[in-house]
Amino acid sequence: MTTHATPPVLGIPGATDELSTRLRDGLARVDDLLTQVVDHDDPFIAGASGHLVEAGGKRFRPLLALLAAELGEGINDDVVSAAAGVELTHLASLYHDDVMDEASVRRGVASVNAAYDNSTAILVGDLLFGKASELVAGLGAEAVLIQAQTFVRLCSGQIRDARACPEGVDPVDYYLGVLADKTGVLIATAGRYGVMFSGGSPETVEIMRAYGEKIGVAFQLADDLIDIASDAGDSGKIPGTDLREGVDTLAVLRFRTMADPTDATDARLLELVDGDLTDDAALAEALGLLRAHPALELARDETYAVAREAQALLDPLPDSDAKAALQALALSVVDRVG
Repeated sequence: MTTHATPPVLGIPGATDELSTRLRDGLARVDDLLTQVVDHDDPFIAGASGHLVEAGGKRFRPLLALLAAELGEGINDDVVSAAAGVELTHLASLYHDDVMDEASVRRGVASVNAAYDNSTAILVGDLLFGKASELVAGLGAEAVLIQAQTFVRLCSGQIRDARACPEGVDPVDYYLGVLADKTGVLIATAGRYGVMFSGGSPETVEIMRAYGEKIGVAFQLADDLIDIASDAGDSGKIPGTDLREGVDTLAVLRFRTMADPTDATDARLLELVDGDLTDDAALAEALGLLRAHPALELARDETYAVAREAQALLDPLPDSDAKAALQALALSVVDRVG
């Protein structure tokens, strides 16, 4: 298999040089393990399985597991295995996501469904889930149970994400619940594993579980804002994807509650978001109106509030380089849209 360079450690303002070095070395170990695990005797299966591993990525989830281990006795082989298991679970979910979204590009390369076909993408995603479970099985029964519970919530979140908010349920509460399941739970498991397998206390395990879920939600909310507020040249992504697909993210949900149908601008934006935004001109008009609406700033403030809630969960921990880095990480995931 072709290997790729280990991705650089995400810039964490609170990380010392020594901590950054340990995290970088830990990520290199995770990357080596990922390359080994996705290899296969059949070259076709090996190529499809390693497609996204070779494409790189932020490695945000394994990074959090390694950073959480610093709250215990540090990075060890079990922490590396757990971090790799979490990343494999994430990669497997991306294979399935790209089929559901009919995506053509992922991480700057052709998505697996585009490079191969839908059936291959689904089956290789399943294979990677199996590989993740195989890694986690070596860590004991509790880890296997956590992996299973995480997988159930992740799938539940994806199912709920594809459905309209049920009658009588607050749309914002429903949306945040979807994000906690489809994004937050796996990041929570990364933080939880990092402490568990580095000898940390049960109290710290719970803190990192709750912290991980919060920053997972903040991370996704920030991505949603980028989809509205950023130009393609700034973010590397095509803006307005959610609007085009008819997905109401937080800014649109807040706009709907604030909109005054008697105001010409609000009425026009309501007409646009309720209509067909596959037309490029209509999409551009909707983005322009939404960017100028107070709902976008409100959604940005709420995103920062979630990040600050994550920071507050760390208060019971003693001061350390790792705690400072985790506090900075909580805000860094949303500073991209600040």
